[in-house]
Amino acid sequence: MSLAVRTRRRKQAAGASPDPADLLAWYDRHRRVLPWRAGPGERPDPYHVWLSEIMLQQTGTKTVADYYVKFLRLWPDVRALAAAPLDDVLKAWAGLGYYARARNLHACAKAVAEIHGGQFPDDEVGLRALPGIGPYTAAAIAAIAFDRKASPVDGNIERVISRLYVVEQALPAAKPTIQALSRSLTPEARAGDFAQAMMDLGATICTPRKPACALCPWYEPCAARRRGDPETFPVKAAKREGKLRRGAAFVVIRADGAMLLRSRPSKGLLGGMTEVPTTEWTHTFDAARALDDAPLPNLKWRKLIGAVSHTFTHFPLELDVYVARVPDGTPAPAAARFVPPREVDGEALPSLMRKVIAHALSFKKLDRVG
Repeated sequence: MSLAVRTRRRKQAAGASPDPADLLAWYDRHRRVLPWRAGPGERPDPYHVWLSEIMLQQTGTKTVADYYVKFLRLWPDVRALAAAPLDDVLKAWAGLGYYARARNLHACAKAVAEIHGGQFPDDEVGLRALPGIGPYTAAAIAAIAFDRKASPVDGNIERVISRLYVVEQALPAAKPTIQALSRSLTPEARAGDFAQAMMDLGATICTPRKPACALCPWYEPCAARRRGDPETFPVKAAKREGKLRRGAAFVVIRADGAMLLRSRPSKGLLGGMTEVPTTEWTHTFDAARALDDAPLPNLKWRKLIGAVSHTFTHFPLELDVYVARVPDGTPAPAAARFVPPREVDGEALPSLMRKVIAHALSFKKLDRVG
């Protein structure tokens, strides 16, 4: 063991601040291999970094990996994505959730292609001026893609910092404090590697439950580890549960198998995505009057057993599902369309609507009703 390492460990044992060099040395040995991450010595592609960071917002790496690969196959660079129809982007995004991200992704690609000549700005100020890029994403892209001294703080990094320094203030109020502490740790050199190392440390070692403290490169200086209660950090304010909303969904199947679908308004929840017709989703939904909002008059509706449940960020939802069959040649009502069965999967159906359709199709005989 070198004198420098022994000196650093003595300082850490005495309660000195964590040394970024220790984390970077750990990262050089244990960095995760991810589809969007440049390998050692490789120059990161800003388009790859940006695309992955948008997809990773509130979504895990395992879920994102397949979508990321699919998007690169469809649109290998930002100009190709900018030239794509928004509806195609929404269809490719379907199932990934938080659909405003897809709309902002497309708008951002167009801005980069049309305003910046296909090149992403290389600093936080320029990046934040783009659609869909907030403080965290701008810092992540600036650090990872351009090695700027920037300090992105995601959930993993919040956890690492709050444990290192025993930040007892509850989130979200503690965010400015955690951000300042993270910024103070960020080194001048290798800022991009440092940001990714912090993310990896939180994802693999400093986990929410049962952190592997013995393997941590910051074992000694971690204040929560010394206290013996790392799992109590970060402190989180009590979460308010959203009030249940209810409604009804109407699945109309034509004799040729085509299904009645429509597009939601471009703004708002699930904006621009595809759905089966539904009532409004409200706290005061009156199930007895659900058919007042059904599409196509005078159909013989069958209410299926069981409701479809789904949880959005701010509220849970339950939808009763009604099914009706119509003859070949039945025209679609205004603002709706009949989609052939082979094309339904290719529609921009969010997870909620896929649940509704799966529930409807699981009843092979429509006489199984509630």
